[in-house]
Amino acid sequence: MTTLRLGALAWPVGRPAGIEGYAARLDAFVAEAAPRADLLLMPEYAPMEIVGGQADEAAELRAMVEIAPAVVEAMRGVARRHGVWLAPGSLPMAAGGRVVNRAPLIAPDGRLAFQDKRMMTRFEAERWGVSPGTGPAVFETPWGRLGLSVCYDAEFPKHVRAQVEAGAWLVLVPACTDSVQGFNRVRFSAQARALENQCFLAVAPTVGLAPWSAALDENHGCAAIYGPVDRGFPEDGVIAQGALDAPGWTFAALDPAGIERVRREGAVLNHRDWPAGPLDAPLAAEFA
Repeated sequence: MTTLRLGALAWPVGRPAGIEGYAARLDAFVAEAAPRADLLLMPEYAPMEIVGGQADEAAELRAMVEIAPAVVEAMRGVARRHGVWLAPGSLPMAAGGRVVNRAPLIAPDGRLAFQDKRMMTRFEAERWGVSPGTGPAVFETPWGRLGLSVCYDAEFPKHVRAQVEAGAWLVLVPACTDSVQGFNRVRFSAQARALENQCFLAVAPTVGLAPWSAALDENHGCAAIYGPVDRGFPEDGVIAQGALDAPGWTFAALDPAGIERVRREGAVLNHRDWPAGPLDAPLAAEFA
């Protein structure tokens, strides 16, 4: 497998004029990054900026679900036009009478596959009524298998671990968090998943204030790429990281051979030593 040039975008929430305006913004971001990257990652719910200004959150959700197929087609067009692998974030989509939060991964020829978000935040469950989607998947690419864990999913070790055990050496995390605390939960979780699985995780958040949008009114985070905390990697595991709340691209060249090497020769072998089964129930320790 060859080195993967990856770009993760801190997407500044805007107010585009319809699908065409959003597609133009997406195209501009991809055009900027395509000469430097093979695969581009964007945030969770970034397309929700299209429907800002509706009466309330529920109206925005309904409007987004209605246009979601057309938005996905616009995403496919951008990937084909620039010849890149594109993970353009996630968007609410209809699925069997429910609404799920769905993240596409699009190949340069326009083929696409989806990863649903499995774990719902309180906002999604209690105020939007977004339902849990299907479980973790892996995606076949020229660089081997990759995973996608949408925002809150990355805060749960089992979701990422299932993708790693299925062969993923890199997991993409599109995120949308409305506080620094929320982003730090995603950030620290991504770093923990990279440490415990000896793999790479990349995070792309929405950033900026959008008072016209009930769904995207406040956004915090930074684009970042994390790796193992071990030999051959930075001492803190941070491969690349943008400034907090600063929009723009963060790039890194990721070598899957480095992951294979650290899993074989690391100072510790977290990936190998992951408990194969459930731990015994804790017993009350006896003081003597």
